Amino acid sequence: MKATLLFKSFFESEKAGGLVLLFCTIVSLCLTNSSFISSYGTVWHNEIAGHSIEFWINDGLMTFFFLLIGLELKREWVEGELSNIKDTFLPLFGAVGGMVLPAFLFFVCNYKSSTSSGFGIPMATDIAFAIGILSLLGNRVPLALKVFLTALAVIDDLGAIVIIALFYTKTLHLVYAFWAFVVFLGLLVLHKFNKSSLVFTAIGGFLMWYFMLHSGIHATIAGILLAFSIPLNKKRSNELAHKLQMNLHIPVAFYVVPLFALCNTAIAIDKHWTSIFHENYSLGIMIGLCVGKPLGIISFAFLSIKLKLSKLPSNVQWNDLFGVAFLGGIGFTMSIFITILAFQDVVIVNNAKFVIVVASLISGIIGYLLLRNTKARTASFKDNF
Repeated sequence: MKATLLFKSFFESEKAGGLVLLFCTIVSLCLTNSSFISSYGTVWHNEIAGHSIEFWINDGLMTFFFLLIGLELKREWVEGELSNIKDTFLPLFGAVGGMVLPAFLFFVCNYKSSTSSGFGIPMATDIAFAIGILSLLGNRVPLALKVFLTALAVIDDLGAIVIIALFYTKTLHLVYAFWAFVVFLGLLVLHKFNKSSLVFTAIGGFLMWYFMLHSGIHATIAGILLAFSIPLNKKRSNELAHKLQMNLHIPVAFYVVPLFALCNTAIAIDKHWTSIFHENYSLGIMIGLCVGKPLGIISFAFLSIKLKLSKLPSNVQWNDLFGVAFLGGIGFTMSIFITILAFQDVVIVNNAKFVIVVASLISGIIGYLLLRNTKARTASFKDNF
């Protein structure tokens, strides 16, 4: 696997973004559980233009997060780490295992329970946090391992997006869904005939977001569709897709996602917080992220190698892959996002968010310690870069 310039740029932005995300989470948790709780906890519910600040962040700004994910997915397929089919199978199998097994374990823990709807919570990997931790290890981690984690997380996000679209649409209003689809087709036609411009794309994106919002499908899916409508040609670095991707990295990593964290990790923790882990949904999240995620990733990756569909990258050992598999258990952003969609009870949402933070922290620490014990590979690392 060879690194592209865009990959290195993406890795660097996600690395710094992960540290900012961690800082914002700590600040949010501290403020919520201090004397400022009465003001900080409610500030996100203040209304702007008829909707709460929380709504504008989760349903509005996060659309740009999904737009960036969509553009990254296209880049990976066209010119990135997934453009070579032989390099795709290992992270693809790992991602599938890392989605299926956690969802299954959560469902088992919540079988015949109203909280079974949260099966999608432990399925996703937070790219920013995972790469942020990986970057702390420096030359102990070969480039191929970073590429594997990034590709796995990107495929993971695609799976989470599909799950959101299929299973977390409460009521479908066909008229609005139809018009969203019409706008999407219109953008495809415009871009097909090289009529794509930032103005038309922005107007089409807004219209699609508006129709999605009223269709019952989560509005942020418009970001993914908008990304898929924009053509990407690896021979033309000045085209709209490249420009959008490069210009979105900084605002998404340092404004959108941190704001999401500040808003959605305002988690109240009472003195009886240990009782939270006795709940079925808590067990499902903990087991799904801390056990199901790494076990699913490593077992399916092993299966792909045994089937001779892929091979272990050079300079990467199984214990390295096992450490990265635990980093895959850092759900955070997407897990919290799905929690908001899966549960209606405010207490359950609050508690589930807390468990996600704890489970992600445990997975991150285990992954870090496993990779920390590997030997430094300075020469290989420099050669790759």
